Amino acid sequence: MTTIPNAIRGVGSVDEHARLLLGSYRRLTGRDLLALPEGQSPAQALEDAPLVILSHGTEVDPVLNYGNRRARELWEMTWETFVSTPSRLTAEPMEREAREAFLSQVRTYGYVDDYTGIRISSTGKRFYIQQATVWNLIDASGKLWGQAAAFQNHTYL
Repeated sequence: MTTIPNAIRGVGSVDEHARLLLGSYRRLTGRDLLALPEGQSPAQALEDAPLVILSHGTEVDPVLNYGNRRARELWEMTWETFVSTPSRLTAEPMEREAREAFLSQVRTYGYVDDYTGIRISSTGKRFYIQQATVWNLIDASGKLWGQAAAFQNHTYL
């Protein structure tokens, strides 16, 4: 079992990051990303969610700073490897330019629903993600902390 550290690089505690993920999603889309079970912390609810949920920071070459259990399993990475991986490496080289153009669109509009794209795991397994929502991580004061994505559907190629 992977132990998730108490702090996420550039963001703060795991619970703070969970609140940022959930709050940003709600503010931008008007919907809840997931229902929080009674008595469960936001961080634990995200970790156990039936969705793949991941985020990256605001670096020039953004680095992943969060991935729930489903994300780490899909990309076949430990927590330590996941949160030290530039997010561009989650896509194949030929897909990276299109991915960057898409993320620019998200920066402009706040979020985009129904995204599809091909991604690649750390061991080279290719998969097609479907119906993803990608959104900016913006706190209540309007500060941009990065971007996040969530999806449930993927197909191995």
